[in-house]
Amino acid sequence: MFTDIVGYTALGQRNESLSLALLKEHRKLLRPIFQRHNGKEVKTIGDAFLVVFASALDAVRCAYDVQRASREFNISLPDERRVKLRVGVHLGDVVESEGDVLGDAVNVASRIQAIAEEGGVCITQQVYDHVHNKLDVALVSKGKMSLKNVSEPVEVYSMVMPWGEEKAVSLTQRDKNKIAVLPLVNMTNDPNEEYFADGMTEEMISTLSNIGGLAVISRTSAMQYKGAKKSLVDIGRELGAGTLLEGSVRKAGNRVRITVQLLDASEDKHLWAQSYDRELQDIFAVQSDVATNVADALRVKLLDREAVQIKKKHTENIEAYTLYLKGRFLWNKRDKEGVLEALKLFQEAFEVDPDYARAYAGLADAYHIAAVQFDFMDRADGLAKAKEAAMKALELDDTLAEAHASLGLNLFDDLRYEEALREFRRAIELNPSYATAHHWYSLCLAETGRTKEAMEEIEKARELDPLSPMITLNVGLMNILNGRLDEAIAIYDKLIENEPTFAASYWFRAQCFAFRGMKERAYADLESWHRLTRDEDEYKVNLAFLYGWFGEREKALPMIEELIKKIGKSSVWEGDIADCYAVLGDRDEFFDWIDKAIPTKRISAAVLRSSPLCDKVKEDPRFPEIFKKLGLPY
Repeated sequence: MFTDIVGYTALGQRNESLSLALLKEHRKLLRPIFQRHNGKEVKTIGDAFLVVFASALDAVRCAYDVQRASREFNISLPDERRVKLRVGVHLGDVVESEGDVLGDAVNVASRIQAIAEEGGVCITQQVYDHVHNKLDVALVSKGKMSLKNVSEPVEVYSMVMPWGEEKAVSLTQRDKNKIAVLPLVNMTNDPNEEYFADGMTEEMISTLSNIGGLAVISRTSAMQYKGAKKSLVDIGRELGAGTLLEGSVRKAGNRVRITVQLLDASEDKHLWAQSYDRELQDIFAVQSDVATNVADALRVKLLDREAVQIKKKHTENIEAYTLYLKGRFLWNKRDKEGVLEALKLFQEAFEVDPDYARAYAGLADAYHIAAVQFDFMDRADGLAKAKEAAMKALELDDTLAEAHASLGLNLFDDLRYEEALREFRRAIELNPSYATAHHWYSLCLAETGRTKEAMEEIEKARELDPLSPMITLNVGLMNILNGRLDEAIAIYDKLIENEPTFAASYWFRAQCFAFRGMKERAYADLESWHRLTRDEDEYKVNLAFLYGWFGEREKALPMIEELIKKIGKSSVWEGDIADCYAVLGDRDEFFDWIDKAIPTKRISAAVLRSSPLCDKVKEDPRFPEIFKKLGLPY
């Protein structure tokens, strides 16, 4: 990071004593900020600071705080006494020599700083790739720029300060075509009709997602604004969406009134609005009309295939459709009662209309979550039923992205990776805005050793579903698998700040702290996880893991022996025991338990291959054999 005082040389020529006084104030103001963000001051060059950081995120957050503090410092001062700064941040390798740092990265950072406006921050593409989804301020491309003594043009981004003249996000055309459908308001006094408003919201998202020229924010993120009192500008900024669709639904018997309006999120300006008073059986035509008008308003050309898809009626039977909407409403609650009731409703929907493909896709999702995520039913039986339902859905409608993704997930859980990858790719081809498909595709890519591709896919998933805790959790995991522990910790810090009751983030961060040798913080995060889950057996597994990692054998081994007795009777699995022996470095025991874990299909090849977990056993010649048994590359 380079900082520079705007106009300092000219000021020194006009008033040397004032320039020296300002320089002193400037250094006094900035040095504590560098320290707060783990920055190391390399040197001062006249009025400039050169600072290095362990992570890009620390550097960018520091740059923001530097400008914020400077602004607060300047407010009560006359113009001639104000410290006006430019800041540039670049990511690259440096060479340390006698307390200094040298290299092309230093040169680029200094050139980027000169491009920044007064009070502004500029960053390069390399920095942007690491931080763009982790900040509450917008980053807007200035395009590729030629820099002095730099051979190739560099993509430069500027930070949009919330106190600047641009009140919110400056949006590019691409941003305009990133759209969020906000939860439609239920205008019916009957709360039992809430499912219909939520269902219409999800259906609007699904219909718009057929348009390849749009990036549509996922339901998980959009529904978090149900009943929210935030401004549309704030919602657009938080979701990274340039356009918002909002409205209301009133259902009375077989008639429905839907009002929608399309808004420019940067200016809260109307782009298009329409009200529909229709019979319930005309609801599909309403969804198609909305999608077409949104495309027209945003000047997105519909392909012939897309036009066909948005006009498709998935069922002619309104009763089946209503049962499906109720099933999705309950499935989205993600609790035992909701999922089991959703199973019944999806079954009733295809009993009413045996050709209703989406009812079978819903059934596949419900069986999967019941068997795998929550253990509501036998895993093997649940997966078999989920696969059967997904295949039936595709037999009826091969263009259903959700069914391809559901089948892909089933194949993934069965360790049939290449088949799963094909299904995920097909789902994304049919619906590029389907965040869930990008998410699952990322996890499957990681299992096959393609961690860089997996990182790209999980970032796409997060762009489409920025508020999903599970997707964000796995963004952190992909950073771990790509050797970026500091970035993973920063992601989990933010996730815990936003979702303090999401237990998994504490355990994932605990592992990062352990891998970094931060013992007290690792144990503290495990305790936070335990307070939220109250899962005693899993707590002991995780505790034994940390004991083993930190070399506390006398504590780890008795606990492992206790856990072995609980296999098949609790949430303890053979793979958990293998992990504990891996961190202890007990090779024979590790390979014995890995062989027992493989048939259970509860094993992560990605974690074994790429995380630090197996560092003590990877040199053993038996290690590559694990991946041969799984049919995977090592």
